[in-house]
Amino acid sequence: MLTLLIVIVVLAIMFDLINGFHDAANSIATVVSTKVLAPLPAVLWAAFFNFLAYWIFDLKVANTVAKTVDGSVISLQVILAGIIAAIIWNLLTWYFGIPSSSSHTLIGGFAGAAVAHTGSFAVINQAVILKTIGFIFLAPIIGMVIAYLITLVILWTCRRVNPHHADKWFKRLQLISSGAFSLGHGGSDSQKVVGIISAAMMVYIAHLNLKGLAIPDWVHVSETIDAMGNKHLHVPAWIPITCYSAISLGTMMGGWRIVKTMGSKITKVTPVEGVAAETAGAITLFAVSQGLGIPVSTTHTISGAIMGVGMTKRLSAVRWGVASNLLVAWVLTIPVSMAIAALVYLGITAMGI
Repeated sequence: MLTLLIVIVVLAIMFDLINGFHDAANSIATVVSTKVLAPLPAVLWAAFFNFLAYWIFDLKVANTVAKTVDGSVISLQVILAGIIAAIIWNLLTWYFGIPSSSSHTLIGGFAGAAVAHTGSFAVINQAVILKTIGFIFLAPIIGMVIAYLITLVILWTCRRVNPHHADKWFKRLQLISSGAFSLGHGGSDSQKVVGIISAAMMVYIAHLNLKGLAIPDWVHVSETIDAMGNKHLHVPAWIPITCYSAISLGTMMGGWRIVKTMGSKITKVTPVEGVAAETAGAITLFAVSQGLGIPVSTTHTISGAIMGVGMTKRLSAVRWGVASNLLVAWVLTIPVSMAIAALVYLGITAMGI
């Protein structure tokens, strides 16, 4: 059990690292495409804010992810299969330059392995899954609408400003907006892995209790319920620190295949539009993931925001063919991840793991 737990923790941190370079495009694509920052300073800038999120956000999203499936049926094998499936899907989509959601592949993998373990879909927490699926469509729409409105406000406010001076100022402002989005990215995406590791720790704690063994401090995960009935997850400090560090390191590795898709293939982005898109993305992330605790996709959010700024020029400025291909990938992520996880689970159980 201890060996399997350590393997799960290592793979979860690897997933977090992959998540960093897979989703690096979300926060740096616009600053790179507008030439505000060169690629290396851009990823360092994003990585800094990814890690800074550790001191700002609580663990609402982590708690939600940990409750994706019925806790009574979770085993370490289920968690292992879910993480392996998530890593496989993330690497595939990264290789083909598809900005899919790391959040959704992790949740899909976790759910698919649990279904394979029990043979029933009833073990899935429908409230979590339905909210997550709903925001596959809502997150890009919210980002699109906010970005569209912000761009219109900026254009109207700066209508008499010299374009050269405006461009100069918005390049500076884009550093702030990209930093804000990176902050939201770190606060949202790192917590998903915290949730998975916490779920594994709870299974291991249950095993120790059954054997009548002492629980080491480094695995001590617990929940409390406040006066409002809300559950709060409490974890050892090493878990979030390691997860935030891994996603920051992954971001520094970059994700240039997806940067190209996000920064230029959806629509051509100027510094003004970059500020609007990143600000809209940050607002959406803070409101949904931190306000509601829903694991919303940073990929979906910024993609919708980039479409929104493109629409202010004309509808044809957005390459809707590319956008439709992204939507197909987004819709497929959860069911494909579930299927991969189910196969992985059957495989590892057949090997006697």
